[in-house]
Amino acid sequence: MKKQFKSIDEYIAACPKDVQPILEKIRRTIRKAAPEAVEAISYQIPTFELNGKSLIHFAAFKNHIALFPPAPAAFKKEVSPYAGPKGNLKFPLDKAIPLDLVKRIVIFRLKAHKKK
Repeated sequence: MKKQFKSIDEYIAACPKDVQPILEKIRRTIRKAAPEAVEAISYQIPTFELNGKSLIHFAAFKNHIALFPPAPAAFKKEVSPYAGPKGNLKFPLDKAIPLDLVKRIVIFRLKAHKKK
């Protein structure tokens, strides 16, 4: 049975040691871009929520870090090298994570979230 995580700290601690710093960087990037968002676990992966609704998720896999949900159309060209089959982003572990792109996607989603 899969471990049931209660916090992002637990999730990151369960990941391989070499992946943990990458996840922490993504977490800090999201936190800076959306300081009012609340950390949570949803679908057993790290999630940031705003007003009880999911804003963004990230997760570690064997060869990549994924960012969910699909990137907004405004970023189509920039995210094309990272596009997964369902629109989520897949950042290879053997390359630097484009944290500025992550930040801009979070800010974009935050603005759209606040308009709703």
